[in-house]
Amino acid sequence: MSRSTHMWGIRTATGACAAVVAAALAMSSAVAAPHQDRPAPALLQVQGLPSVIEGHAAALGAEGVTWDPTREAFLVGSATKGTVSVLLKDGTTRVLVDDPRLVSTYGVHVDAARNRVLVAYADPGVAENSSEATTRRISGIGIYDLRTGQPIHVVDLTRLDPGRDNYFVNDFAIGPDGTAYVADVFARQLYRVGTDGRASVLAADDRFAVPGGVGINGIVWHPAGYLLAVNDTTGQILRVDPGTRRVDEVRLPAPVTGGDGLAVLRNGDLVVVTNTMATAAGREAVTVLRSGDCWNSAAVVKTVAPWPVAEPTTVADTPYGSYVLSGGVGTLFGGGAASDTFTLRKL
Repeated sequence: MSRSTHMWGIRTATGACAAVVAAALAMSSAVAAPHQDRPAPALLQVQGLPSVIEGHAAALGAEGVTWDPTREAFLVGSATKGTVSVLLKDGTTRVLVDDPRLVSTYGVHVDAARNRVLVAYADPGVAENSSEATTRRISGIGIYDLRTGQPIHVVDLTRLDPGRDNYFVNDFAIGPDGTAYVADVFARQLYRVGTDGRASVLAADDRFAVPGGVGINGIVWHPAGYLLAVNDTTGQILRVDPGTRRVDEVRLPAPVTGGDGLAVLRNGDLVVVTNTMATAAGREAVTVLRSGDCWNSAAVVKTVAPWPVAEPTTVADTPYGSYVLSGGVGTLFGGGAASDTFTLRKL
């Protein structure tokens, strides 16, 4: 292939990606939960949010956060209590999901079009209700009514890979049809959970896992129709096509070692939160990546390092900016006490 033909192909692919992303974002912005299921706004009474939001809840251990457009409020998980809570405008929280089967909760995401909130659960042994029967042995996705918090499905994913000595679903992504794409940090598989609660293996790849370490820690749906996932230990970003199950590594100027939470911005950029909780070679930082070739490669457009608030874990994109969560979970996993506060700081 000649150089000119090759470059034309890249420009064509880039234009196609941009068109797909723009169309998908326009469509998603028009989707909302049914009016009769919309709770009253909990956090926002005016347009905009402060640049720093302090939350308060006794020994919450908030690791996961998402934006709920139906409430105009953040929802947070709890490594210690296994709940999902709404952050209220005064900085306190109100429990929305309280299911003893979850034990310890991590990634949380809203599927407003279907009036659902989904949450990753596991038991790494730091929860108030951790026990010998559950520690490192339970993990999956809980699916709940967004308005009431009542259970719809609790999907055990350990059965798809029996015999392991450690399970930990930390994050997942939701596709436009409501399918959840789920990562376990110790598994070489990614899982698929349909809206009916049925689970299956989506893809298997050695790059998903790291022997003796943490593998895929964050995963997100990109509007162009594929998944982007970050391996915590290696710092690789992987692009996964859910249709073909093909897995490709995104070429980066440097690995994003310690990669944890991800978010796709409205322009298609990828926010990567890194920390040192699982990988000592990581750093407490937030990096924004941009691709011009459908995520065959990416470049850094912004890095904030060190992040101003210690122990960042993930990020939630909102109409008012992207907010990074620091909930003291690194201290908790290191044997310290769970924090009574958490911070959401705008990128």
